[in-house]
Amino acid sequence: MSYAKNTQDSAKLETTSTPSRDWLTLQKTYPNQFNLVHDKVIEVKTVVVHRFKMGDVEDPDLYAAQPLWEWQQSEMGQWVMSHAVDQPEWRRYTDHVGYHLEYIVVAKLTARDYTFWQLKWGNGH
Repeated sequence: MSYAKNTQDSAKLETTSTPSRDWLTLQKTYPNQFNLVHDKVIEVKTVVVHRFKMGDVEDPDLYAAQPLWEWQQSEMGQWVMSHAVDQPEWRRYTDHVGYHLEYIVVAKLTARDYTFWQLKWGNGH
């Protein structure tokens, strides 16, 4: 396997037979993202805070509104909505094998809030 390596001396792209980076180390070292919040740089984690599946319906987004609203009104939903760095967003994915749609709610939480969320709701959802 060859990976591209930028060389500034020759101003051209060369390839090497070994990876230029250890991707497992990078994944462990840089799994987070940093945002500027209130003039401070903080560590932010992106986490799936809620997920559910929807069968084959004519307008899935319309039918997904109810479970999304119910989650938003729950204890976890209210906590996530008030503690998220940015407004949480929902995403829709199609499962072509299972013939259903999966909806997820993704939120960006500070490291401290992420730890709280993991301890209270984390692995069960």
